[in-house]
Amino acid sequence: MTAVFLFVILATTSKVGNGTMAGLAIGFTLVLIHLFAIPITGTSVNPARSFGPAVLAGGQALSQLWLFFAAPILGAIIGAILWKVTYTEAKEA
Repeated sequence: MTAVFLFVILATTSKVGNGTMAGLAIGFTLVLIHLFAIPITGTSVNPARSFGPAVLAGGQALSQLWLFFAAPILGAIIGAILWKVTYTEAKEA
């Protein structure tokens, strides 16, 4: 989900994107991520938001906390690579 979110951010805020609609596109993507991911995985989009409840719950929640930090980092790397592969800047003549 982070890869999709980062890709949308990069696409809408780049020179080829529509900057006036960037906020709407980014916000709509975040809503879709919440609607899709929370019912399936119970995830939070913000890793810092996952830290507090896991520390208070302890046990299994605390042992799975590493995933809430590693997965977004990996997703961001994938999203950035996908953007670099698909984005072509116009060459100046």
